[in-house]
Amino acid sequence: MTSHPRPALLPDPDALVAAYLRPGMHVHLSATMSRPNALIYALARVFGPAGGKLTVSTTAIHSSAHALALAGVVDRAVTCFLGDTYPSPRPNPLYRRVNQGEPFIFEGWSLLSYLQRLVAGATGLPYAVTTSLAGSDLMLDKAGTAFTVPDPAGSGQDVTLLTPLCPDYTLVHAVCADRRGNLVLCAPMGEGPWGALAARRGVLASAERIVPDAVIDSQPDRVVVPGHRVAGLCEAPFGAHPQSLRTAGIAGLTAYLDDYPFTADITTACAQPDTALEWYRTWVEGPGGHAGYLAKLGKERLAGLELPAGTAPRATVAPDPPGGPLTDQQRLIVLGARCVAEAVQTRGYGTLLAGIGASHMAAWLAAALLRLRGIDVEVASELGFNGVDPAAGDAYLFSQRHATRSTQLAGIAEILGALVAGNRGRCLGVLAAAEVDSCGNLNTSRLGDGRHITGSGGANDIASAADCVVVATASRRRYVRQVAYVTSPGRRIQAVVSQFGRFTRPGPDQPFELRTWLPPEAPASANSPRAAVAALTDWPCPDGGAGDGREGWRAEEPVSALERTLLRQLDPEGIYR
Repeated sequence: MTSHPRPALLPDPDALVAAYLRPGMHVHLSATMSRPNALIYALARVFGPAGGKLTVSTTAIHSSAHALALAGVVDRAVTCFLGDTYPSPRPNPLYRRVNQGEPFIFEGWSLLSYLQRLVAGATGLPYAVTTSLAGSDLMLDKAGTAFTVPDPAGSGQDVTLLTPLCPDYTLVHAVCADRRGNLVLCAPMGEGPWGALAARRGVLASAERIVPDAVIDSQPDRVVVPGHRVAGLCEAPFGAHPQSLRTAGIAGLTAYLDDYPFTADITTACAQPDTALEWYRTWVEGPGGHAGYLAKLGKERLAGLELPAGTAPRATVAPDPPGGPLTDQQRLIVLGARCVAEAVQTRGYGTLLAGIGASHMAAWLAAALLRLRGIDVEVASELGFNGVDPAAGDAYLFSQRHATRSTQLAGIAEILGALVAGNRGRCLGVLAAAEVDSCGNLNTSRLGDGRHITGSGGANDIASAADCVVVATASRRRYVRQVAYVTSPGRRIQAVVSQFGRFTRPGPDQPFELRTWLPPEAPASANSPRAAVAALTDWPCPDGGAGDGREGWRAEEPVSALERTLLRQLDPEGIYR
């Protein structure tokens, strides 16, 4: 017997959304590794184009969540990332003018500070305390939600307080659920249960399967959201598609992988308004609900995504053509990996926090090189992976293939909270940037003309609390005199790595200067260290050192056959080339 009412069982995601949600509500989209995409599509169908507006919060809006912008159902988005993550991280044209309020009002946060607000909401606290945000422009539009106050303990340092984030309803996709509403999720957890527990009115959940109560009772440690917090429930097989889902074999359910071609098609479609609308009509409006969506995908396609428990398929890696020219991005990744590996060896870092893009490729390659030298370093990523040994052939940072090859699967709180902010100098962040200035400040938020880039994600949290290496292809638009927006403060940046060398500085208050040198393939005018800095950056050229590179710069060794082979194994499709 239960002491609380059982949740209402609805026939499908559209019925569930229509039964509980109303215009003007604050709806939270739970950001586990398996986002509630079937429910997101239902939100778009039920509320668009004239069904009313919602406030939506979620850690990131990408992939299928673009349907919400295309349907016009969002009035305000509280999030950390607006853009695309596959095939590589990039801005999405839908949000080019989001800083001017189109297609909705955007309230940007860092990933850890955002989660800390949810934890405060879930645990009934008046404020959360964070080490993030301070010294960045992310604080500028946070009146009423983030406050800098003197430390009441008298340390002389300021403290940043955050108000709780409490949505009306939270949407969750579960591996399975029972009719009492107990929800089973599998790590890596992303935001974990906090968004669900912070919801004032409760949780609306879809599940791959609704199972008998006895199945859940036999594995109580798998219940992440207790049934008394769940208001409504429906069954939705492949309800996270095109994202992935781990099952750990619970209830005989088979895990499935990310549908990369589908996600790439969304990215391509959003490049133009007409093709974006065509994608929306084809995949969101047209199929006639979730059952029609699955029918349109087809059984063969869905079966091809299935990942039997305990396996991590490896791609066949063709040998790299000997002596072929390297791209700027390949050179960047190799030089970044060398810098990271050297930092681990000289300073003893035990964890590498891999950002997304060329930065995570550099972290992966550095760990592989160190392993060959008999040095083990754990590689982590913000959604809950730790001790990652990447599955060869899959270059996506958050692939479930990597989950099966990790020593620990946790969530944002454990990774960005404990391993980064609380790790007392033992973590090295490896980050990318759309803009970086000679003081190390990073911008991934907005350009000088107001155009949106992507947002912070976890970058601000990492740069605020850990030593960092920045891996970014040099150009005069990227290596700027002063960033247009400080997403991540530069005081803890140890090195900035370009495709032609490494920049370091004597101290945190001094500008970066080129200290290693590998002649770039192009342009021809960048044939010396000083000329490369002048041609490929807007940073000041130092007065000291010889312009021909004979003094002041250490020569980098040419990229080796081993480095080429390891990089090819990590990225055989050449996504980062």
